Amino acid sequence: MNQKIIESGTDGGAALMPHPEVAPSSGGIAAGVFMCVLSMSSIQFGSALSSPIINAYGPAGATWLRLVFASAALAIIVRPKILSYSRSQWLGVLALGTVSALMTTSFFSAIARIPLGLAVAIEFLGPLLVATLGFGLSRQLLWPIFAAIGVLLLAYDGEEWVGNLPGILFAIGAGAGWACYILLTKRVGNAFQGLEGLSMSLLVAAAVSTPFGFVSAAPHLTGFGLLEIAGLALLVPLLPYVLEMVALRRMPTSSFGILMSLEPAIGAFAGFIILSQPMTPSQMFGTALVVAASIGATIFATKG
Repeated sequence: MNQKIIESGTDGGAALMPHPEVAPSSGGIAAGVFMCVLSMSSIQFGSALSSPIINAYGPAGATWLRLVFASAALAIIVRPKILSYSRSQWLGVLALGTVSALMTTSFFSAIARIPLGLAVAIEFLGPLLVATLGFGLSRQLLWPIFAAIGVLLLAYDGEEWVGNLPGILFAIGAGAGWACYILLTKRVGNAFQGLEGLSMSLLVAAAVSTPFGFVSAAPHLTGFGLLEIAGLALLVPLLPYVLEMVALRRMPTSSFGILMSLEPAIGAFAGFIILSQPMTPSQMFGTALVVAASIGATIFATKG
């Protein structure tokens, strides 16, 4: 058994988990690369496009509505065999669903308060730190330090700090959730046939987010708003979840981790294009540091 970095995201990071070495075909790897790029773009541009919905329904409300639509759509397609699962399978989807709900709510709460690129970069610190500490190599701590420097550069635009404490704390919470999500995603994917594990975890996530999400969203619901949310639910979380779970079955997890390390850059680009959040040269360099730190941790940890 070789130690591999498992990286994924709705919102990627890195975490350690023992899995057998696989030798995917070149066609499978090419398909996996395409799925990773599409997943990252879907997450970040979907998050940027969600800004009006988050403002209208609140982060908890936006999370709940999107999870309800996404879980219902996937359940209709997959038709999970709810009564046939073992105790360990149920524990897996309960854990993954709960983490997914908390992670998404925290991330939406963060981007409601701080720029998207900064939120994604902070979110990366949690799983990156987990990955490097998992190998017990002190030299690996250089990667989180580089990433932290990159976050500091992102948080200052040359005139003032662009983040606020609540937004930063929510982004840190999303990063912790991301690390747990990564650990659970492949385990759940391997424990179920097809997309049944993903379908069940989304149903759990929708249920977990209902108490706070319904209270936040219900007073503001409109017919057009529901249609808008249903469409965006395809971008986040449904499409990325499906793409990442399938991609992890088609390519080496080390390659997957390296590709997903590009997510902070895609997040910054989406923030610039959709939300008109410009970046100074120093902030661009900060983004590059976070990306480089994640790639470095993935490569050196895999070799180690």
